[in-house]
Amino acid sequence: MAEAYIVEAVRTPVGRRGGGLSGVHPADLGAHVLKELVARAALDPAAVDDVVFGCLDAVGPQAGDIARTAWLAAGLPQEVPGVTVDRQCGSSQQAVHFAAQAVLSGTQDLVVAGGVQNMSQIPIAFATRQAAEPLGFTQGPFAGSEGWRARYGDRPVNQFAGAEMIAAKWGIDREEQEEFALRSHRRALRAIDEGRFEREIAPHGHVAVDEGPRRDTSAEKMAALKPVIDGGTVTAACSSQVSDGAAALLLASERAVREHGLHPRARVHHLSVRGEDPIRMLTAPIPATAHALKKTGLSIDDIDLVEINEAFAPVVLAWLKETGADPAKVNVNGGAIALGHPLGATGAKLMTTLLHELERTGARYGLQTMCEGGGQANVTIIERL
Repeated sequence: MAEAYIVEAVRTPVGRRGGGLSGVHPADLGAHVLKELVARAALDPAAVDDVVFGCLDAVGPQAGDIARTAWLAAGLPQEVPGVTVDRQCGSSQQAVHFAAQAVLSGTQDLVVAGGVQNMSQIPIAFATRQAAEPLGFTQGPFAGSEGWRARYGDRPVNQFAGAEMIAAKWGIDREEQEEFALRSHRRALRAIDEGRFEREIAPHGHVAVDEGPRRDTSAEKMAALKPVIDGGTVTAACSSQVSDGAAALLLASERAVREHGLHPRARVHHLSVRGEDPIRMLTAPIPATAHALKKTGLSIDDIDLVEINEAFAPVVLAWLKETGADPAKVNVNGGAIALGHPLGATGAKLMTTLLHELERTGARYGLQTMCEGGGQANVTIIERL
């Protein structure tokens, strides 16, 4: 049976909105991790078959196939192509899936997967507004679709509304959310202080560590914030941070490993993606995880470490309630509430962290999942070698 191996993985630090990476062109952010990836793998970059990058809001400096632009901006061989993927927040996790599938199919041997996003320069949904407003569309991509309205009515498609629906359905109150958010910051700060991220990060300029975690945060400060939706429970403190960053991984076939003298660090054990209610939007990791475990014959107890994106605290808390996963194995180094969520880069960033934490702890199986626009979720299971 063919195998797809993860040979190398690297990321930038995650910059806070308006922080140390905010002025960096997205192509240069992507180029930074691409150059570092090739150098760490000691690989002839001309041997790469394709570059697959995730990115949302492909407008301005993120337009024009940022995967290709970043590779060229890195000074790497121009005969190597690139393609950009948009599966919303799961874009770069899907990039890893496409790369692994190309290797598993035998059609390609060496594929770079990753993602980039500069949210300081291009805010979330900016591309949608920029493209729609000149044409007279002002209510997003769903408005005006007769088929969508017939199926889902005029209910708003809104991430914060989805988070509130989850909180209500699973009985997750504000105090539980804030306890989770505070734990995310504490875990992230512990990871930084213990140097857990140092191997996976390629410092950019003067930015060497993730900028998001707040040492001065507290339960009292969180409790003083107003909910985003009047009468709701979700505040900014329980939501992922607007961020800037990039990440990249090198996936290789057995043949490429032999021919190029590479050293596999993990094998891709499982890849899948599932959909759920696009209005509630953020719950797909629950059925997607159940699907992945059924397909592999693994139980949640067989999984040693989990990275599930902390888009909002209720997303992870509901997933924990439904899967029965041990919270001590989940987001052990904090998550997006503390570390940030650079949309198109987050999937590859989480995979990079998962790989390094499996190696640090000597664990075997790692599972990654994340909620995505449209009510979708990717699940990747990797096995450390």
